[in-house]
Amino acid sequence: MSRPELTGHASLFYNAKEARKYDSSSRMVGIQREITERAIELAKLPDGRPSFVLDVGCGSGLSGQVLEEHGHVWVGCDVSRDMLNMANERIEDKREASQNNDSDESSSEDESMQQDNKRKSRQTSEEPSPGDLLHHDMGTGLPFRHATFDACISISALQWLCYANSNDQFPKRRLMRFFSSLYKVLRRGARAVLQFYPESSEHAILISECAAKVGFAGGIVVDYPNSTKAKKHYLVLSFERSDMAPQGLSGMEGALLNDERASGVRVADKDPRKNRKGSQAPRKKKGGGKTKEWILHKKETQRKKGKDTKIDTKFTGRKRPTRF
Repeated sequence: MSRPELTGHASLFYNAKEARKYDSSSRMVGIQREITERAIELAKLPDGRPSFVLDVGCGSGLSGQVLEEHGHVWVGCDVSRDMLNMANERIEDKREASQNNDSDESSSEDESMQQDNKRKSRQTSEEPSPGDLLHHDMGTGLPFRHATFDACISISALQWLCYANSNDQFPKRRLMRFFSSLYKVLRRGARAVLQFYPESSEHAILISECAAKVGFAGGIVVDYPNSTKAKKHYLVLSFERSDMAPQGLSGMEGALLNDERASGVRVADKDPRKNRKGSQAPRKKKGGGKTKEWILHKKETQRKKGKDTKIDTKFTGRKRPTRF
């Protein structure tokens, strides 16, 4: 299955049908909950005090629901209107349930003390949603006041900035806009935890370098690096230069953005073979012919530039029969 980022803009991929499918999938709901719980842990959000959290790429509000359960107030932004409609339905349903509980409470004032305690506990479990939504593309920067949020989380959204969906989009420029605006809207002492799925180690390095250039410290935490399905990347950012990146769940250390030994970036799962001297892209044949490796490399380069490229098949690079 090809990556969704290669199919086009996120707002086109996550249409009404895909948004409904995403929100109703028990598997996706479970994965989102697990990743959000881990992001809250890495962000070191206090349990006894509510925090004002920014959720970048909030989607259908699954991560916001976990934030609510932890007692935090959140604002979510996403580029897909259909995803935001799903999140808005969840918020409105919760508000209606809260209003119904309030009306039931006013009509039953003469009940016993035991029933009153049950009603109060039910009311606290169905309070109005403390979340709010914004339709916005994070690649253009975050439109909030300086030092607004106590923390920021992002689940499975950051990797979209590594792809160009039109000729006027440049991944590095969009990443710099996002990180520079994120640096401004977070209060000092806050943390940002951005979970993402890099297509390659080059994408992880690009993201880390852009975050370091605007002034962030921290690094990439890799959970379960030896697993194909369970492997997760978390970019943990802070303002303290002495702040060390937490360890992954398997014990692997994250990559420090301010590690001088690695010129500012060290990615834990980086392929060491790519640093060998003389490593180059596949070449053409001596007679000018194109090898299958060269064709696949060329098509992959075109996809990363956002250009329309035919899918790879078993006929890609196959030698044609001689002419009649």
